[in-house]
Amino acid sequence: MISKFLALAAVTVFLVSCDTQKTAVAATTAVAPPVTETPTTVVSTELTEGQNLYSNNCANCHKLFEPKKFTKEEWAPILVSMGKKAHLDGTQMASITNYIHSQL
Repeated sequence: MISKFLALAAVTVFLVSCDTQKTAVAATTAVAPPVTETPTTVVSTELTEGQNLYSNNCANCHKLFEPKKFTKEEWAPILVSMGKKAHLDGTQMASITNYIHSQL
């Protein structure tokens, strides 16, 4: 008699737990919003890329300067000169320049 009761209790627990999981999965799937790329995400990605280029390329030769150490006008010739020495293309230089300007 006790074994029948334990078997029935085990089956009941199993069925209840299975039903709960199906409901939770259905609710989670239905609520998920679509992922879209916003202009803010694009700008943030470009600035992150510029920061990575600045950190990885410039630190190979010298210590990194805080962007606020120089003005926008002072950074212009520095970036041109260092871009040539580091053999960076125009896109990479634009990313670094945008990153530096965003920090000023």
